Amino acid sequence: MAIYLIGDLQGCDDPLARLLDRIDFSPSRDTLFVLGDLVNRGPASEAVLRRLMGYGHAARCLLGNHDLHLLAAAHGVRPAHRKDTLHHVIDAPDGPALLDWLRHQRMAMLETVAGETLLMVHAGVLPSWTATQTLMLAAEVEDALRGPGLSDFLHHMYGNEPAAWDDELTGASRLRVIVNALTRLRFCTADGHMEFDAKEGLDAAPPGYMPWYTVPGRKTAGVQVAFGHWSTLGFMDRGGLWSLDTGCVWGGQLSALRVGATLADRELIQVPCPQAQRPG
Repeated sequence: MAIYLIGDLQGCDDPLARLLDRIDFSPSRDTLFVLGDLVNRGPASEAVLRRLMGYGHAARCLLGNHDLHLLAAAHGVRPAHRKDTLHHVIDAPDGPALLDWLRHQRMAMLETVAGETLLMVHAGVLPSWTATQTLMLAAEVEDALRGPGLSDFLHHMYGNEPAAWDDELTGASRLRVIVNALTRLRFCTADGHMEFDAKEGLDAAPPGYMPWYTVPGRKTAGVQVAFGHWSTLGFMDRGGLWSLDTGCVWGGQLSALRVGATLADRELIQVPCPQAQRPG
């Protein structure tokens, strides 16, 4: 049995197939943790979803901002963007089944892996959240995604405000902050105010902002955290942090991190990817 963490796929099914061949993946034996952005921008989002859905519990997937965007587009909440390839899913004969599977995936996962605690999110965690609180807040969004009020939730999901967490938040504002932190966060202030315009590397931090994982006193600092979303950051393995979005859709690599007997026993496996989109 092997455990693998895989970075952003963004509709790139052929690199995923080659990566799974390289690691000799078997759904009867192994487990994949896929860190979100399963779809969009790449050429075969529908094939990615069919593949992962077919693996059953052997593929445990997070939702990223592109996955939520697909659900919003499918429900008529937001139009597709110029570079989107969402129609491959929406127009597929099995599109309704793929979308239903997608909305039942996770917003965060807190797992015991190799006897140690591992927190997995697509983008980031606000500095005031503990790992347990992150999982509880993620579950609130998961309930909204799976419930009868899905369309209403999606209509109120977008926006940059409130920009910071407050335990007293309720309703759509509360869910929006949770979504933004888990699927969009890169930079925030020391007191957890989020910023969403800067999307490049570490040097792009606006004045007063810093990468979320460098905030002093971050309450998840004692837990191993794995995330994707930040392709310009690339692979990172440092002090309790694994970053696994290595820009597959942009012509980079698709990355899997194999976890062995302990979290310290790990191996990075990558396959090159053809460029499906140009940045900008």
